[in-house]
Amino acid sequence: MSTVQPSAVSGTPLVAEAADAPRSRFARPHHSGVTGTVWWRHALAIVAVIWALFPIVFLISAALNPAGSLTTSQLLPNDISLANFDKLFNDPARPYLTWFKNSMLIATIGAFGQVFIGAASAYAFSRMRFTGRRAGLLSLLLLQMFPALLTFVALYLMFAKIGEIIPALGLSTIGGLALIYLGGAMGANVWLLKGYFDTIPRELDEAAKVDGASHARIFFTMTLRLVMPILVTVFMIAFIGLFSEFMLASIFLRDVDSQTVAVGLWSMSIGNERNRLFGQFAAGSLFCSIPVVMIYLLAQKQLVSGLTSGSVK
Repeated sequence: MSTVQPSAVSGTPLVAEAADAPRSRFARPHHSGVTGTVWWRHALAIVAVIWALFPIVFLISAALNPAGSLTTSQLLPNDISLANFDKLFNDPARPYLTWFKNSMLIATIGAFGQVFIGAASAYAFSRMRFTGRRAGLLSLLLLQMFPALLTFVALYLMFAKIGEIIPALGLSTIGGLALIYLGGAMGANVWLLKGYFDTIPRELDEAAKVDGASHARIFFTMTLRLVMPILVTVFMIAFIGLFSEFMLASIFLRDVDSQTVAVGLWSMSIGNERNRLFGQFAAGSLFCSIPVVMIYLLAQKQLVSGLTSGSVK
């Protein structure tokens, strides 16, 4: 005689019995909302954002504070005015617009020069095989280990002598400083560019050579177009570094009209008038950040592509 299951006789669904079954030891407990294990991550992220935004907010408030002094600066000013910008652009003793123009000119010339020289060198190291190729690459990497500060005295004496023969390339000249900047970061640029050049198939070069193209034509008409993301990346890195460079510019540029914005703003932050000029200093710092922000916004896609693609080799 067959037996009848109790659940079938009583009419209780089998699902109820399954619900009463003991929970598996592998099941994870369900928590709603922010749990006690992750709340500190949110708190840490909020603290990091506040820590990063505090100097920016203070700089903006100081630039818009009409009082224009360090002692009267507040995180949130009572009044908002553009008086500091007006004083900054119309101060005959401190030609800020001239400093800004010099910085833009030096950074643009130096960045384009570094990109061209670095691309030409990287193309040679990537596509050609010659004696001393490996030693040259290692030498460029080895030279980056020495601090640039060791060369300042030699560069100063050398360009002082060059200025006696070619005044346009001597001390306190934009051309002389831009010429120094051309070789400033060649080691890092060549290695970064070479890693990206190696990702370009060599079959493209071989096909162009079959059609009679020379190395120069392949480099200018085909290769540079294919490696445009890394060229934009190197240009951005070089431009931002040269635009904010201070050490060499403060040594070489002694005339007020030939100084860069970094040296000019530094001169406003020292001396007895630094308290009075703090509003102009904040306004100048805020204004000179515009080119850097614009470059990042316009070329952020190329920057990400250039850094990620060139780092795999």
